[in-house]
Amino acid sequence: MRLTRLSPMLYTKDLRKTVDFYTSVLGFRCEALRENYGWASVRLDDVRIMFALPNDHLPFDKPTFTGSIYLYPDDVDEVWKQVKTKAEVCYPIEDFEYGMREFAILDNNGYMLQFGQALPSDEAP
Repeated sequence: MRLTRLSPMLYTKDLRKTVDFYTSVLGFRCEALRENYGWASVRLDDVRIMFALPNDHLPFDKPTFTGSIYLYPDDVDEVWKQVKTKAEVCYPIEDFEYGMREFAILDNNGYMLQFGQALPSDEAP
């Protein structure tokens, strides 16, 4: 078996507001917005995220997620400059002892998005 990609499907109560957040704050483009099906898809480069309205198969009060979505930009400092005043910051950009420079924000649903870039080995704390 060979997996070729991963596209998370996240629940939201408001497809348009979610698509607007990802396109205006993070620079994604909307690939599809099918309100009649309760589904949308956004993409930035090789990253695709899908969103769906809750369905009848699972109870749903609000968006929840027990982890985070970790994204690897080629210039984490540039992304930080673009989003730090447009989204709720979980933690600001910093260098970590495990060799990553990263930060985290919350999207409009409360999902944590982490952005990280490996530090050159001579710069790791």
